[in-house]
Amino acid sequence: MLTFQQLACRRDGDVLFNDVNLVVHAGQKAGVVGKNGCGKSSLFQMVLGRLESDDGAVHYPQNTRLSHVAQDTPAVERSAIDYVIDGHVRFRRLEAEAQKAEAEGGVLYAQALAALEDEGAYQIQSQAATLLNGLGFSTGQHTTSVSQFSGGWRMRLNLAQALMCPCDLLLLDEPTNHLDLDAVLWLEQWLRAFDGTLLLISHDREFLDRVCTHIAHIERQSITLYRGNYSAFEKLRAAQLANQQALYERQQKTRQHLQSYVDRFRAKATKARQAQSRLKMLERMEEIGPAHVDSEFQFEFQEPVSLPNPLLVLDDVALGYGSTTVLKDVSISIQQGDRIGLLGANGAGKSTLVKALVGDLPVHEGKRQDSRNLVVGYFAQHQVDDLPSDSEPLKLLLARYPDLSEAQGRTYLGGYGFNGDAVFQSIHTLSGGERARLALALIIRQRPNLLLLDEPTNHLDIDMRHALTQALQGFNGALVVISHDRSLLRASVDSLWLVANHAVKPFADDLDGYAKWLAEQRDGHDVPLAETNSASSAQNRKARKQADAERRKQLTPLKRAVEKHSNTVDDYTNQLNELRNRLGSNDLYTEDRKEELTQLLQEEAALASKLADAEEELLDAMETLEQAEQQSGAG
Repeated sequence: MLTFQQLACRRDGDVLFNDVNLVVHAGQKAGVVGKNGCGKSSLFQMVLGRLESDDGAVHYPQNTRLSHVAQDTPAVERSAIDYVIDGHVRFRRLEAEAQKAEAEGGVLYAQALAALEDEGAYQIQSQAATLLNGLGFSTGQHTTSVSQFSGGWRMRLNLAQALMCPCDLLLLDEPTNHLDLDAVLWLEQWLRAFDGTLLLISHDREFLDRVCTHIAHIERQSITLYRGNYSAFEKLRAAQLANQQALYERQQKTRQHLQSYVDRFRAKATKARQAQSRLKMLERMEEIGPAHVDSEFQFEFQEPVSLPNPLLVLDDVALGYGSTTVLKDVSISIQQGDRIGLLGANGAGKSTLVKALVGDLPVHEGKRQDSRNLVVGYFAQHQVDDLPSDSEPLKLLLARYPDLSEAQGRTYLGGYGFNGDAVFQSIHTLSGGERARLALALIIRQRPNLLLLDEPTNHLDIDMRHALTQALQGFNGALVVISHDRSLLRASVDSLWLVANHAVKPFADDLDGYAKWLAEQRDGHDVPLAETNSASSAQNRKARKQADAERRKQLTPLKRAVEKHSNTVDDYTNQLNELRNRLGSNDLYTEDRKEELTQLLQEEAALASKLADAEEELLDAMETLEQAEQQSGAG
């Protein structure tokens, strides 16, 4: 189907790849991966015939039908569904011929109508509607003019138009960047059913896993085609990298550091949550593997200055814009250590909820209560777009955090891929991915105790997504994230909330269950995996408040037990510290005070034993409370 023969590409004097020889056979779905700037998009342009190779050639059969996503969408006064159907170029040509033949009538007109029927004229509208619905457009938007949509929705229209075109070879460059999770799941199923050949550029590892049969990896001026999905490729690459002893030892050192922390503090009540977090990080490192140990991105979250509990409470609030209510009867509490992923269709209110948590959107009704020491870190695309274009990464960082020296600032930015003179590069020349990395660096430096991320992986490559995921695993504050990247969600969050039907409710299943729920909803089945929005009736509001009161009644004695044991631990700790201060006196270690010393040492041993028992009781009480909270849905 597609042959690259001694292919070479150079850009601005640099060789991107050279002497590439490989074949993609008909029906194969190949994911094209590699670091940003390695030549992925240039390879696509060569396949499309828009970029001439420096050496070698791209070959495919002369009658091959190609389809790809247009990068620009004209603001035309044309309905969305007609714009999508325009992607079926042969149908539009036959339609024009039929309209021309209609005036003449007779055999030519009959032949034209027959040709249209053979091309699927009677199904064309439903096919286009299916594409639009799958990509998140409501039925009412099918007749909306293209000019009325924002840039992100126009890119969805371009994607629908590319999928509408019957083709043998489909080229998709980052198709999920402008999609929400619902649309990503639908596109994944569409591509799995596609019987043509696919070249796919994507940084979404789970999307690559579900769709691709092969991986074309661009690295060190070469392209290697691997059989299998992204995980299979990553395991092989991990094994190759592990053979490089220095890199392997670097990963082992990280694992030993994490394990040491867990071993030291997992039995300490004051460190239980942090130890558990690092234990999960250690487990997830095993799952992810060491395939990214050579990444240039290395960063972590500093410990928040304080971790109050709860951090933020919304009590029976309504949220919206102007006179429009988007969410109502929202009652949630963000606790220290919560790790929440928000699910729901585009437009359901996920970003509205996050803006309310940030404080950018005032509540219409109800009450919002912040902890006195709340520090919110908020990442969204508009913050990336609003970075001052006339500044530089280092200059901007030092302006916002004047406590840093220039050397400290350069070291810090190095963890986000800004090395050497890159810290002095003008922000207006940075790529989308570089700007996103800079925005993340500025937010993380705040040392937030509540981190709110709205699609943080857009424009980030796989290595940076991996680095962000690892950093989030070590974050000790609370996390609320919206993302279409399931790998990040699986590795970073512990609970899911569904935003739908103007309500926010806990979701009773995992991401795979959510995909199944969406599929069955599209088939018209009622699958109540999440609570529906019935809070508009007074009866349901009363029932909910009664249930909340009952939960509080059940949890109150457990919380008091935790508080009691915590106070006991503090008392014994203070007594032990005072006793050890007395034992630190040199005057005590004389012959005439030998009996007193013996008595103090006995008291120290007794207090240490009591403290150990109290810490065990506190851990048991904390575990009992946590289990009760999970069972009641209050955690």
